[in-house]
Amino acid sequence: MPVNTGKADRNALRQQVRLQRRAMTATEQAVCARRLARHAGKDPLVFNSRHIAAYLAADGEMDPWPLMERLWSLGKILYLPILVPFSDQRLWFSAYTPGDPLIVNRFGILEPERHHYRRISPAALDLVLTPLVAFDPMGHRLGMGGGYYDRSFAFLNTRRHWRKPRLLGLAYEFQRHSLLEAEAWDVPLDAVATEACVYHCPAP
Repeated sequence: MPVNTGKADRNALRQQVRLQRRAMTATEQAVCARRLARHAGKDPLVFNSRHIAAYLAADGEMDPWPLMERLWSLGKILYLPILVPFSDQRLWFSAYTPGDPLIVNRFGILEPERHHYRRISPAALDLVLTPLVAFDPMGHRLGMGGGYYDRSFAFLNTRRHWRKPRLLGLAYEFQRHSLLEAEAWDVPLDAVATEACVYHCPAP
């Protein structure tokens, strides 16, 4: 059954999923993250990418860390999102390796210290591991409501032949819905990885 995703319903869905995520034990979360890493680490979308953006899990999000460890072992270069004053509520990304110093941004989320010489624009990435609240088989994504990822990758909606970076959502199986209504500004995902498998979405 399609999910009605008007503003009120989107907020209700966000609340519902966040409660489900928080109800998971640390062991359950870790098991799912390791299973996801096994599936996603072998997928061509991931394996054939070199410059990959990730994120540090918060609020019960699917933890990408096991997948990140696998990617480092394969020689991939990983980046984390950062907020910068001149970005007009868009994300930039900074190279990150384990042990690099982190700071807390204005949303209480850890991000790399702002080493400008290590910062790159979203367009320079090959792949983006994207957090989400809900997704559907068409690649529609419901985020936390801030719109940072949609604004940062809005340029992808104007491209017809060269779509880069690719967007790979990371989620638990229970975050999958049959249909989410898309807004005009939504940037669709290319695929979604869960603890069960990798879902490849149709081309927009």
